[in-house]
Amino acid sequence: QVQLVESGGGLVQAGASLRLSCAVSGRALSSYVMGWFRQAPGKDREFVSGINWSDDSTYYADFVKGRFTISRDNAKNTVSLQMYSLKPEDTAVYYCAARHKLINEYHIWGQGTQVTVSS
Repeated sequence: QVQLVESGGGLVQAGASLRLSCAVSGRALSSYVMGWFRQAPGKDREFVSGINWSDDSTYYADFVKGRFTISRDNAKNTVSLQMYSLKPEDTAVYYCAARHKLINEYHIWGQGTQVTVSS
């Protein structure tokens, strides 16, 4: 079973950058699609970005295109989300997630890491 542990959240000012990391453990990772989601207070959890472990294809929500970059490191078994030009509305708990590529929904979740952007 794949397990996920996020790190890298924190408090930053608007316009700053922050890098989130997700340590991934488990087997057959090339069969998984990895993703980042976020949930702001009082709002539903929303998709931010995804990456296919096997071919590095990436996906982004429209609201982060050009500001966030997702990547993976095979040697370290990590998935990262580099965030630039952060805005107060990016404040949320960010979750790393995984789904087997034969399953449509993300079904494995990390514990989340808080990102707070002050104005």
